[in-house]
Amino acid sequence: MTSQTPTLASLAKDLASGRTSAVALLEDCLARIDDAAGEGARAFTRVDRIAARAAAEAQDRLRAAGAQGSPFAGIPLAIKDLFDVAGEVTTAGSRVLADDEPAKADAPAVARLRRAGFVHVGRTNMTEFAYSGLGMNPHYGDPRAPFERAVGRVSGGSTSGGAVAVADAMAHAALGTDTGGSCRIPAAFCGIVGFKPTARRVPLEGAFPLSGSLDSIGPLARSVACCAALDALLAGSVPAPLEPRPLQGLRLLVPTTVALDELDPEVAEAFEAAVDRLSQAGAHITSAPVPEFAEVAGINAKGGFTAAESYAVHRALLETHEAAYDPRVSVRIKRGAGQSAADYLDLIAARRSLIARAQTRLSPYDALLMPTVAILPPRIADLADEAAYGRANLLALRNPTLINMIDGCALSLPLSGPGGAPVGLMLAGLAGSDADILAIGAAMEAALARFSM
Repeated sequence: MTSQTPTLASLAKDLASGRTSAVALLEDCLARIDDAAGEGARAFTRVDRIAARAAAEAQDRLRAAGAQGSPFAGIPLAIKDLFDVAGEVTTAGSRVLADDEPAKADAPAVARLRRAGFVHVGRTNMTEFAYSGLGMNPHYGDPRAPFERAVGRVSGGSTSGGAVAVADAMAHAALGTDTGGSCRIPAAFCGIVGFKPTARRVPLEGAFPLSGSLDSIGPLARSVACCAALDALLAGSVPAPLEPRPLQGLRLLVPTTVALDELDPEVAEAFEAAVDRLSQAGAHITSAPVPEFAEVAGINAKGGFTAAESYAVHRALLETHEAAYDPRVSVRIKRGAGQSAADYLDLIAARRSLIARAQTRLSPYDALLMPTVAILPPRIADLADEAAYGRANLLALRNPTLINMIDGCALSLPLSGPGGAPVGLMLAGLAGSDADILAIGAAMEAALARFSM
């Protein structure tokens, strides 16, 4: 568990015992959202207090009657603004879609969390159309990371508002997406846990697409167990107690190709110290090249799947509404216009080969270890020009993207670097190893508890 409390498990116990109620939990979250000195106005794009209060009251009545659907019934949860919620317009962090018709039904991911009784507290801010690893948004504001908040540092994208909401207890979990790090980067920058599942684990319907080839849906929360419970619900199964997998004898690989390049000193120091602690706990840690990772930048040189597939979604909107887009987003989408059909087929073939070779190379290991993000959250004021923004964005996305490209799954665990700087420790595995990664992550979380530099 991170230093942030409470967890979903502790909240469930408090609800079951009567120490709190769904209404009390919601009102505390709403008060934090409404605090003029806080981040609520930047973290949320919409808060429907009437509907949220009605839902919380209903969950309290069900619990009083012994008819609540799950132990999590009544816990406030935030939903990224690219998911359909019945009766609400899905704006995906943009002004372009503001006049669209409200969604007629919840996205499957939203519906599954609602069935478990979570109370939808609001829609969270994000990079427009999810196209950035930094989390800035000129339309709704730039949610600031907890670290040096007075200075103003980015919270990570694209699920920026969701991470800030959880870190600041404006919600007790958040629903996000991850195409190249959009759950893990904000988790790392905000000192919480983020999980990117195997892409096909959770249905993508009802989530505004960025890249159908790479998109995945995952949770952000305060512990690995929280993420495991949410992931089970999102995958359509019943949460089970998370049993940590012993670290003793685990075979872990630290890839020396790409993943350790250009690290901020604080990131390098915290990562090395964490690896040393895990080694002392009995894990067998090997540092070795992964040549496949060196191919990723070349494969994506023309914008990759994200540019090609987002351009297919946006080309008609760009023709009529380009002036309303964040120019930092539209310029990246339009890179897709420069890709031919042959380029796209080459992309598919290159990734298929990359996945096959990575699976062969990595199969002897239980998991990979690397820094989630190579850098600390940049200061917002330092990103005013495109060159600085572009460099920071690429460094933020680089390591998480490696895992999306090999069709893997991954956790980001929080470390406290020198001076309390937020650093993410990424634990990653091959496709379908979600349960193992969560179990190993729970053991690492315990081993690294109260870890600080």
